[in-house]
Amino acid sequence: MAGEKTEKATPKRKKDERKKGNIFLSQEVVTIFTLLATFYCLKLMMPSIMRTLEESIRYFSKLASTVTELTYSELSHFFINLLIVFAKTAVIPLLVCGLVAIISTMLQTKMLFSGKAFAFKAERINPMKGFKRIFSMRSFVELLKSLLKIVIVIYVIYSVIKSELFLMPQMMDMTFGQSLTRTGSIIMSIVTKAGVTFIFVAGADYLYQWWQYEKNLRMSKQEVKDEYKQTEGDPQIKGRIRSIQQQRAKRRMMQSVPTADVVIRNPTHYAVAIKYDQDKNSAPRVIAKGTDSLALRIIAVAEKNDVYVIENRPLARALYESVDLDKEIPEHFYRAVAEVLAFVYSIKKKELK
Repeated sequence: MAGEKTEKATPKRKKDERKKGNIFLSQEVVTIFTLLATFYCLKLMMPSIMRTLEESIRYFSKLASTVTELTYSELSHFFINLLIVFAKTAVIPLLVCGLVAIISTMLQTKMLFSGKAFAFKAERINPMKGFKRIFSMRSFVELLKSLLKIVIVIYVIYSVIKSELFLMPQMMDMTFGQSLTRTGSIIMSIVTKAGVTFIFVAGADYLYQWWQYEKNLRMSKQEVKDEYKQTEGDPQIKGRIRSIQQQRAKRRMMQSVPTADVVIRNPTHYAVAIKYDQDKNSAPRVIAKGTDSLALRIIAVAEKNDVYVIENRPLARALYESVDLDKEIPEHFYRAVAEVLAFVYSIKKKELK
């Protein structure tokens, strides 16, 4: 079918979609790394958090037993103390959580921020579009991922609790701190085992999101052709422009033939017009060249304007193939061209006499 999207997205299409904020992003990658970073940050900070909470409980318990009336200034003081406790216990984990989420998102999106992603789109509130999204393949995959994560969590919790089940009665003989430490160790064991498994889930989700993104950006052959015309221009128009440019270049070249010192030919297939201006150039310059019919035109214009035409088959062909138009001749041609120019200048002197 003509409209079937079978072609990979072009770089321009990807760039345009990126500007719109349409990029692939695995939320599973963001979630798993954020959770792991947050839990391990809490584990590292737990001794400090426990000391802070213990000191705070003692402080406020003492206040509760001694203070009978509260004034506005005392309430402000208590509120500030609570903020300090919050800062010591929660701010750093929250910052780690937010920072990891931002970094894992930015690494996937390559530091993209597009306001178009937040723009209002009527299709988002279209019931039919919403119905299609609910029963789409993406929704089915998301459901499978959710079920898989639930199964993984249940299995990990069961495997950890099963090994710790007979040791839990011992916690009754432990102090509160020891019980809390043991509970934290069990929780971190669950987080570690589940996290390792979720990393593989996140990797699979990342590959799926990339595949889905590439699939959604596929283009039809007609779209590829239309884009090429927009970026590169219509081939017919470009060919016409190129033809006009070549005609103008030939016209300018033919206009410079009458100013040449000599035209070297071979005898009808190649023609090269040479001019040497000692004040402007350090070496003779090719001001016109051509083959076949264009060579005959150069020769005709030269003869009409009394420009000397000399036949030198190897030199004419070598100059045509080696020297670009309006460029000075290379050093290895100096001697051969100098002999031709010397011969032409000698003839001109004789005619002047």
